[in-house]
Amino acid sequence: MIRVLLVDDQALIRAGFRALLAAEDDITVIGDAADGATGVSLARQHRPDVVLLDVQMPVMDGIEATRQIASDPALADVHVVILTNYGFDEYVFNALRAGASGFLVKDTEPEDLLTAVRVAARGDALLSPAITRRLISEFVTRTPQPGPVVGLDDLTNREKEVMALVAKGLTNDEIAARMVISPTTAKTHVSRAMTKLGARDRAQLVVFAYESGLVRVS
Repeated sequence: MIRVLLVDDQALIRAGFRALLAAEDDITVIGDAADGATGVSLARQHRPDVVLLDVQMPVMDGIEATRQIASDPALADVHVVILTNYGFDEYVFNALRAGASGFLVKDTEPEDLLTAVRVAARGDALLSPAITRRLISEFVTRTPQPGPVVGLDDLTNREKEVMALVAKGLTNDEIAARMVISPTTAKTHVSRAMTKLGARDRAQLVVFAYESGLVRVS
């Protein structure tokens, strides 16, 4: 059973999402909150599989709430999905940097919301690598100056090569074909790069690739 926590300051949004999720046999809503601080507290108390988290809220916004969840070792298995009214913007980018697994626009189709919850619960990045790369590229073009990323120097050349291919939108199977290695080996390289950089998932690995200048927007 996938356990979901809803955090949004709009009661109508919470009620609508709760009704939709509760109708599924494999999903249960374990709680909801109207601000980020309460959301973090509930996440620590219940340790849900997925937190659907609004960006702009009172008391504590979604970016800080994401950062606190992502930085808590006890919540390593909790996956944050950011909710936004506006699509990809600076708030969402900062949330991805803070450790979110991806994002959803609030008026997304019901089946897309359900799919997103299931994908996030598996520990996969919510967005496909290609979509993640395109969206992050659009933001990075506004702030193109690379900076240091802690742990990048610890990566082997092979791991850096794999990280660059992830940032370019390739799946593990595509990376394996490009590098003439097995998909399992490709997955291992991705996992090791994520561990060394402290990235929670592929979405954050893409962010680090652009921030460090390992990959540049063409």
